[in-house]
Amino acid sequence: MKEIPFRKSHPKGLYTLFATEMWERFSYYGMRALLTLYLTAELVNGGFGLDRESALEVYAIFTGLVYLTPILGGWVSDKFFGQRKTVYIGGLVMAVGQFLLASSALLYETTQTTSDSRQFLFNFGLGVLIIGNGFFKPNISTVVGDFYNNNDPMKDSAFNIFYLGINLGAILGTFIAGGLGEDVEWGYGFLAAGIGMILGVLWLKMRENTLEHYGLPPNTPEEKTVLDSKDWVTIFIWMIGLIVTTYVLMFSWGLIPEIAKTIITYGIFGAIILGLAFSIGKGTKGADEWSRMAVIIVLAVFNIVFWAGFEQAGGTFSLFAKNNTDRMIFGWEMPATWFQNVNSFAILLFASLFSIMWIWLDKKGWNPRTPIKFALGFFLGAIAFFVMTQAQGLADTGIKVSPWWLVSVYVLLTLGELMLSPIGLSMVTKLAPTKLVSVVMGLWMASFAAGNFMAGMLESILKRFDYPLYPFIMWVMIIIGVITVLISPLLNKAMKGIH
Repeated sequence: MKEIPFRKSHPKGLYTLFATEMWERFSYYGMRALLTLYLTAELVNGGFGLDRESALEVYAIFTGLVYLTPILGGWVSDKFFGQRKTVYIGGLVMAVGQFLLASSALLYETTQTTSDSRQFLFNFGLGVLIIGNGFFKPNISTVVGDFYNNNDPMKDSAFNIFYLGINLGAILGTFIAGGLGEDVEWGYGFLAAGIGMILGVLWLKMRENTLEHYGLPPNTPEEKTVLDSKDWVTIFIWMIGLIVTTYVLMFSWGLIPEIAKTIITYGIFGAIILGLAFSIGKGTKGADEWSRMAVIIVLAVFNIVFWAGFEQAGGTFSLFAKNNTDRMIFGWEMPATWFQNVNSFAILLFASLFSIMWIWLDKKGWNPRTPIKFALGFFLGAIAFFVMTQAQGLADTGIKVSPWWLVSVYVLLTLGELMLSPIGLSMVTKLAPTKLVSVVMGLWMASFAAGNFMAGMLESILKRFDYPLYPFIMWVMIIIGVITVLISPLLNKAMKGIH
């Protein structure tokens, strides 16, 4: 493969992917902002009336699986379809998932008989979203990386710009879908999220020629730049097939005894781990590739810790905003979902500065290596949870605390996120073997899956030991940050010349 020269400016395709990801994140974050509040809302208010622990468990399972299925999507992309077709399949499937959630919400006034149908629609919608996200998420990030040489400092800058799209979508989704769902009708919020996903697919289709030859199926002729009608037949067949398969699995799951469910669940996780290990083992060649793969695996394990803290945003932070925060502004009560936009606004404020900063530091020869950037992210996360510990202490006295407590926590976590997330995406595209980039991106997303799952389950686990959640996360982040600093020389050496 011809080596890509260093770029002097970003390609048009980056901005096509920027807007596509923006609409997909509008859809996802609009839904996520509503999820725990919708689940805990009383039945008479259109919710499911779940207690805090049960709602957080659903949140944990959903957000965990959302980041686990990219392993499947990455494998399908690398082996069969290329990134572009797989992104289209995922986007269309996710839109259907959002419309199913909307249907479940709009049935809340029906009788007890149809209440079972409502519950099934809700679970079916979550299942479809999980599968669709797995096809979409790793592959669009991979196409961004394909435009750049691995050692091009513009690559980190590109992922920071791409991150702007993620967070602009999150802002719009939380304001529009979150606001509609919480203050008007839950179903309207999910409906808006589905429409956003459709807009993302349409935008990608209209601007597909700007992606040049990147992300097309394997063995595609060099002159081809857009998918043809035959490709779109495949896309729609797979979209329908995935939705029908999810329906069959969801329906069958309800008929299976609990012991069988446990065996099947552990079997699936085992199969995923073995399949991932086999794919990586077969595709990784030579000492240099294995050395770089070891770096990805170590930082992926560490990445779990940060996201177990960060993803409190849609769980315990959301409930803290609803129940323990003074949200009155001149007689108007701000929706609790809107607090989740602080992260996105902070990204918009700081991401461009970080993008410029990395390039400036690189020119000066001061640009920290990837492991040190990770360590800084952990230390910023630890400070955030120190602040959250103080806020929880005040709330435990029975008062509603100032909104600035949550605002400051979100900002600190955002700064930590900018040290880890875009840098991590860039790192995977640099260090992974060329033929395994999407699979390894799936592995990276699996670390998010574990972090998201732990985010929802930690509170109930720590309750058994009578240990508070926020101080625990603070101390673990400090420890991992120190370890990362100590082993950074070894990790730098193992990257074999890639910065």
